Amino acid sequence: MLRKAFLQSFVHSGFLTIVVLSVMGVSSAQVRTSTNFQLQSDSINVGGGFSSSASYNQESTVGEIATGQSDSSTYSLRAGYQQMQEVFISLATSGNVNLTPDLPGLTGGESNGSTTFTVTTDSPSGYQLTIKAENNPAMQSGVSTIADYDAGAVTDFSFTTGATDAHLGFTPEGVDIVQAFKDDGGSTCNVDTSDTTLACWDGLSTTARTIALGVGSNHPNGATTTVHFRVGIGGNAGVQSGMYTATSTVTALSL
Repeated sequence: MLRKAFLQSFVHSGFLTIVVLSVMGVSSAQVRTSTNFQLQSDSINVGGGFSSSASYNQESTVGEIATGQSDSSTYSLRAGYQQMQEVFISLATSGNVNLTPDLPGLTGGESNGSTTFTVTTDSPSGYQLTIKAENNPAMQSGVSTIADYDAGAVTDFSFTTGATDAHLGFTPEGVDIVQAFKDDGGSTCNVDTSDTTLACWDGLSTTARTIALGVGSNHPNGATTTVHFRVGIGGNAGVQSGMYTATSTVTALSL
C-alpha cells in the first residue's frame, strides 16, 4: 500500500503597513480616486514632503494642527494623516491537511484534502494572499518525490492524471480568488467570473503565487479562501511507498 499524507506548516504573517501620502498646495481635503489610483487621505498644510538617503526615509508635514494620538477607555484617535494610516490584518486557518484515502501503489488513484484561510483587514486597499512550497517538488518522502502538477500557461479545468503520472495539485475557491482560478462555468479557466467547485488546477512552486486579492476593507467579517489539494497517481507511475509530506507557506499582506 502507498500511504500518503499531506501536511502543511502555515506561517501566519501579519503586516503592519503605514501608508503615507502628501498632497501639497490643495484648497480642500478629500479622498480622490480614479481607475488607476486611490489617495487614502490628503492634507492641508504649508510644507513638508519626502526625504531619503542611503540609510533613511523621512515623510514630514508642516502646518497641520491638533495632530497626534489620543486615547480613552472607549476610543483611540489618530489625528493627522501621518498618524491615521495604521492597518490591521489577521490570518486564520483551519489547520493542517491529511489527504485521504491512502493510495495503493499498483493501481493508483486520487487522494484529497482541503483547508481554509480567513483574512480580516481594515486596509482601504484590501489584501493579497499568496502560497509557496518549501521544496521543489513540494511533496517528498526521503529521496522519493511526487511531481508538482503542471498545467502549463493556463490552469486546467479538470485534474487529469495519465497512466504514468504522479503529481500534486491545488485549487483555491472563494470570493476573492484571482482570475487564473476563475472559469466560464463549463470547461475553460482564466476567463469569465465563475468559481466552479474543484476546477482550475495548478501545481505548487517555490515562488510565491497569488491566489486571492481582496479590494477594500472586509473588517470585521473577513473573507475565506478554501484551498483544495489533490494527489493523482497513474497505474503505471511506479511511485515508491512511504509517508509523503509537503510544506507550504501561506502569507497575507495588506495593500
